[in-house]
Amino acid sequence: MRTRIPARLAFILAALILCLASEPAHAYIGPGAGFAIVSSLGVILWTMFLAFLTLLIWPIRWVIRSIRGRRAFARAKVRRLVILGLDGMEPSLVDRFMAAGKMPNLKRLKEKGCYRLLGTTTPPLSPVAWSSFLTGVNPGKHNIYDFLNSDRRTYLPNLSSVSIHAPTKSFRLGKYTIPLNKPEIRLLRKGKPFWNTLGEHGIFTSVIRVPITFPPEKCRGVVLSAMCVPDLRGTQGLFAFYSTRTDAGHERTGGEQIRVRREGDTIRAELIGPDNSMKEGAGNARVPFVVRIAKDNRSATLEIAGEKHALRPSAYTDWITIRFKMGPGATVTGICRFMLVRLEPEFELYATPINLDPEKPALPISFPAAYSPYLAKRFGPYATLGLAEDTWALNEQLIDDDAFLEQCNSIDAEREKQFFDALDNTPQGLVVCVFDGTDRIQHMYWRYLEDKHPAHPRNLLGAAYKTSPHEKTIEEHYARMDALVGETMRRVEKDKNTMLMVISDHGFSPFRRGLDLNAWLLENGYMKLKAPAERGDAPNKFLAQVDWANTKAYALGLAGMFINQKGRESQGIVEKGDETARLKREIIGKLTRLVDPKSQEIAIVRVQDKDVAYQGPFTETAPDLVIGYNRGYRVSWETAIGTITDAVFHDNTKAWSGDHCIDPDLIPGVLFCTHKVTSESPRLMDLGPTALSLFGVDVPKNMDGKPLEVTV
Repeated sequence: MRTRIPARLAFILAALILCLASEPAHAYIGPGAGFAIVSSLGVILWTMFLAFLTLLIWPIRWVIRSIRGRRAFARAKVRRLVILGLDGMEPSLVDRFMAAGKMPNLKRLKEKGCYRLLGTTTPPLSPVAWSSFLTGVNPGKHNIYDFLNSDRRTYLPNLSSVSIHAPTKSFRLGKYTIPLNKPEIRLLRKGKPFWNTLGEHGIFTSVIRVPITFPPEKCRGVVLSAMCVPDLRGTQGLFAFYSTRTDAGHERTGGEQIRVRREGDTIRAELIGPDNSMKEGAGNARVPFVVRIAKDNRSATLEIAGEKHALRPSAYTDWITIRFKMGPGATVTGICRFMLVRLEPEFELYATPINLDPEKPALPISFPAAYSPYLAKRFGPYATLGLAEDTWALNEQLIDDDAFLEQCNSIDAEREKQFFDALDNTPQGLVVCVFDGTDRIQHMYWRYLEDKHPAHPRNLLGAAYKTSPHEKTIEEHYARMDALVGETMRRVEKDKNTMLMVISDHGFSPFRRGLDLNAWLLENGYMKLKAPAERGDAPNKFLAQVDWANTKAYALGLAGMFINQKGRESQGIVEKGDETARLKREIIGKLTRLVDPKSQEIAIVRVQDKDVAYQGPFTETAPDLVIGYNRGYRVSWETAIGTITDAVFHDNTKAWSGDHCIDPDLIPGVLFCTHKVTSESPRLMDLGPTALSLFGVDVPKNMDGKPLEVTV
């Protein structure tokens, strides 16, 4: 008879094993934060003591928790709730593929239980939507309105969900600066996840890669963080591309293009790692590598960190562990994959962003800390970067559609193992897992769904375009997700006390045309630029060319527009109160139902005042106006980073050809459930309160969501 080790005990055992196998020191790094080196001997001995103590008292804790667990489920309507998130799954495609027989499992789930449209958030961006899902509140209470916020002092963009600051204490030891404390990693999302409330009532939870859970919060269960986990260099994903091309070396959005030289059959280069703030003037830590090209010029060998890895064109290596030496006894590890793009006529090699090593992460990415290493020990290395699929490398045309698709599929395969492991080890309680592939693949392959899309290869290549297998990529991915749903149903159907929900945070839409909101503000007299002589060599991004003394409004990020308000913005000129209110009404009136002169279509269907859209204590962070675009439209690439162009409308010809930054009423998500949901107009923010209700836990009064009526 096979005996299952409880998940919590397995994690503790994994922690003990890792303590015994620790390297001399661990390093902690964040964006611009540098390192904090922890004394290895004290940490290892103390951790070993705690691990042994935990094992010794485990039987007592198990008895107490068993008694508490029985009490916890006294009012519960279910013993286990499984929520499978398929980010961005679009209802119209679900309907089409179910009707065509491509999604039999979701069709069966619909017939067995229910299938409903699921209201999303304002705006329908993933960090905003998933934050409302996990807290049950509107953005005014959880403080997430976009991927980026505007820093009102500098007008520069900041990451909206997390801030990381350098260690505050250190001492000098010769040429080295030794930090004495860790960087401060602060979650900017407010509100309590509903699974923490469940934990307070004795309900165990497994939370796998739900966005906006970094840094991980303590809970009664396990958490593996997702969106906004940085790479080892502290960015949201910085790839490297090595090439002998003469144009190599210029800036690439989302990565670095590095020129290399071929000497016979050898290429020598360096993998650039994190900034080494321990040693003054050291710059980025680097690990050299060599590529040796085979005599037939069809393959190569990568030599890095004392190991050799075969390279073949268009094929990824496995995850490779890279150790960056920061100082005496101080090493930080990351993992990355390489892909040989081609050997001729030019050499081209792609390296993924360097992910935090899940076995020895330089930043906390799971709770408990042993959970991430546990998964790595059990299943091998896996992607930890918040946005792990490298959309920018494809957007910049440095990798092709096949290479990007392989990334998505391999990351989904990693996630599937983690999800089913959590399912197996959580026989009662809550299991939540989000798969990102649906979102990423629709972003990058939507162009193949529409013959008239400006980014469709036929419209870019003309007669040179041949039919591509990627015309079926989205359909095939939906079929794979349907198979995932089918396997999940198979695993839970035997348990009559388990409820399964399959959800998406929003739907999807084509992104054919972008609007440069700052160009519109210029045309309508709400923004002024510095005189040409004053601009000098200032870059045309991050609003660097704006004359703030004569500017009333500006746009930054994906969500909306800001008033240049006196006393709030550092160079604000619009008075707070009546003047701001009048200006907002005036802009709303002009922007609402704005027509695209090229297509004669309405580009903006609604503009919302933040005072109407949001309620709560954190509305000061929000954009003053939230733009609701029509299907087919979105804020332009230039507006998102504060670059100002000479036209309001632009064709979108990038691979990133689908999006969901539109009016929320046009882009609901999906809700499938094994049980009937009879409530009218269910919303994403209702699911947390619903979970609490199903487990017999009172819904906190501050939650905006309401428990759905579910037939159990």
